[in-house]
Amino acid sequence: MRKVVSQFGEGPLQQKLSTGDLHYLSDAEVSKGGGGTGPSPHEYLAAALASCTSMTLKMYSERKAIHLKNAIVTVDIERHNDVEIFIRHIELLGDLDDQQRERLLEIAEKCPIHKALAGEIQIKTQLVN
Repeated sequence: MRKVVSQFGEGPLQQKLSTGDLHYLSDAEVSKGGGGTGPSPHEYLAAALASCTSMTLKMYSERKAIHLKNAIVTVDIERHNDVEIFIRHIELLGDLDDQQRERLLEIAEKCPIHKALAGEIQIKTQLVN
């Protein structure tokens, strides 16, 4: 995996992010003191789960010759009593029977980001200067 680097950008909270040769932004919403110039960190977290779920479903359906035309995954994050609740909606498009739909729902639970978020996480922080 390529490393992600973040550093101060323009405005009060904008961050310039890079992953290899890719460059993108993160920011807070205007109502939260940012400039609204990019997704918030929580929105990137939701995007990671949504995109990983959809990728996993696409790979599985292609490998199993299931006629899945698209998987539209929507993720929202709510916080209640210091608990992050990920609300994921999956819309499966294609010529699918009930058994295939049920199996694809099971496969969605196995995407690597889902497993990472639902499992034990450790964060090791080191000061480098």
